[in-house]
Amino acid sequence: MGFREATEWLHHVFAGPAISGHVEGYVDTFRAMPLWQRVAVPALGGLLAGLTLTLGSRFKAKENSTDYMEAVVVGDGNLAVKVSLVKSVSAWFSSASGASIGREGPLVTLASLGASVAGRILGFTLARKRQMVACGAAAGIASAYNAPIAGAFFVAEIVLGSLAMEAFGPLVVSSVTATLATRAHYGSAAIYEAPVFTLHSNLELIPYLALGLACGLTAPAYLKLLRSGEKVFTLVPLPVWLRLMLGGLAVGLLALFHPEVAGNGRVLVFTLLHDPGPWEAVTVILICKLLATTATFGSGAVGGVFTPTLFTGAAFGYLFGTAAAALVPAWGLEPRAFGLVGMGAFLAAATGAPVMAIIMLFELTLNYQILMPVMLAGVVGYYTCRSLDPRSLYSDALNRKGAAAVAWHLSTLKVGDLMSPDTAVLPPGTVFGDVARAFLQSRHTFLNVVSEGRFRGVVSLHDIKPYLDQPDLESLLIARDVMREDFPSLRADQTMYEALDVFGRTEADCLSVTGPGDVFLGSVTRTDVLLFLAGKPKKETAQSRMTKSAV
Repeated sequence: MGFREATEWLHHVFAGPAISGHVEGYVDTFRAMPLWQRVAVPALGGLLAGLTLTLGSRFKAKENSTDYMEAVVVGDGNLAVKVSLVKSVSAWFSSASGASIGREGPLVTLASLGASVAGRILGFTLARKRQMVACGAAAGIASAYNAPIAGAFFVAEIVLGSLAMEAFGPLVVSSVTATLATRAHYGSAAIYEAPVFTLHSNLELIPYLALGLACGLTAPAYLKLLRSGEKVFTLVPLPVWLRLMLGGLAVGLLALFHPEVAGNGRVLVFTLLHDPGPWEAVTVILICKLLATTATFGSGAVGGVFTPTLFTGAAFGYLFGTAAAALVPAWGLEPRAFGLVGMGAFLAAATGAPVMAIIMLFELTLNYQILMPVMLAGVVGYYTCRSLDPRSLYSDALNRKGAAAVAWHLSTLKVGDLMSPDTAVLPPGTVFGDVARAFLQSRHTFLNVVSEGRFRGVVSLHDIKPYLDQPDLESLLIARDVMREDFPSLRADQTMYEALDVFGRTEADCLSVTGPGDVFLGSVTRTDVLLFLAGKPKKETAQSRMTKSAV
């Protein structure tokens, strides 16, 4: 709520006298502006947003995790406070100046940041801090769109990729709580309240299915357009402030002729569902809005494209419905109903989250009658888009951030950080009977042989199997006789990158950890590494660090 109110205040400052009368959103504001101001305001906002990022770039060397998706998927649940605030201020300038980008980005960032800080203060474990950040993201989406169920499903489907109740339950609690808080201030009316459209015949589902297919075919082109915007701005190396200013300038130039491109597109969706005007005008506005969104997104402006994607789907659905109504006039098809269904189908195809898209559309419109066509069109759109392009609106960001975060963790994490003291050690003179009994009490297939505190080698369960049916060897054979002296081990100061390389060259599921002079310190298992990357570090980690420090 604070970010929303601050954005509206700054927009009043940017607009000046143009906002003195009664206006309904940024589109009306830009219509009232003189031509020079339509160009200057987005360019100025982009300049200020870019300068904010430039000035705040010095914080990046101190804090690493800056994205809630990264913090939840592969990070440690700690969002960088300073960098997140810098990004939010940058998004504040962009949003208030009419950039064609959604506000959900900074809203989710701020909500996730609050959850991350709370988890840090309360001393939560890594896995629980990740859950806290996920809950913050769900709360941010829910409060941005007055959609508690869709907020929970957004994080579960897109970020976590799981609907398991252990993770989904807390998401529901946080998104419901956030929605109740925002409704107490803004009211509970549907964001995109629209006339109630009903199905007059089951035959009408046929063109809705065709719309889902068309959305699935079109969504990859939309995603490619957004990515091409990024590539265009990277062709020439420019400072961040200049790139964002050029993105704002592009929006301003489009606003000279069509002020409808200003803002995130929420007003356009509302207009489309109530008084869309001729289809020719809708087509022109759709093209201009796509260009404005591509310029804003490609320049690197901080924000989201969720709301612009909703408008793209609504406009495409309306145009499709207009064509369908002209082809089969006897069916009495309503193009605006196709606009509603197009929102859900296009969102499902673009985000790769059909369940979230279906529920989101229902919560945005509170129109139950449209739910069945949206379900069919959304699922068809999703499968069609995935068959053409497996990537979604957020997959590139997740993959890019995920790969970078994993690489960072593996290069900075030391073997000693995950090491645990190993009590299953054998002196070289241990008789065969005691070796066999030690394996019965151990969950590993290798046991460490230690003499005078130094690592000497390992005894493999595979190596002693031939002797298990020879009881006469129980007191004659000792650990030294079956020990592998050249077995690989790890040093406590090695990185996990190096440890994974060693694991890849051996069949062992557990490796010994040594210090200077081959002093035996403990062991690390493959599972330890996987659990850390999954956000569930073992309980012995703190103890292992104490052991390492003592050594």
